[in-house]
Amino acid sequence: MGRQLGGPASDFVIVEWADSGESQWEWIAPLHVHHADDEAWYVLEGVLRFRIGDQIREAGPHSAVLAAKGTPHAYGNARRGQRARYLLVMTPKIHALVKALHEPGVGDYAAIFRAHDSELLS
Repeated sequence: MGRQLGGPASDFVIVEWADSGESQWEWIAPLHVHHADDEAWYVLEGVLRFRIGDQIREAGPHSAVLAAKGTPHAYGNARRGQRARYLLVMTPKIHALVKALHEPGVGDYAAIFRAHDSELLS
């Protein structure tokens, strides 16, 4: 994760993230759902691919995408080998989930999602 605005005592957290486009994985975050929290992205550079519900779409620079609470979603870099840079806008609960998922030695991803009122779907 990059620079951050907001935190646990805030209503939202904004984090700047980047993806090099070199990953072997199609999705940065696989299909999942947040039962009580919205999540949004604002693309600064490159192109992100989103699955929001049953729809697949791409978003380039200066585009915003919202995954409303209860909506299954996934996102990834749409252009292999090309950098994507974006703002991730989330609640403190989702931010805590993301931090927990990136802790060293994490194993049971499904349990981490459940602990944060979310569900891993794939």
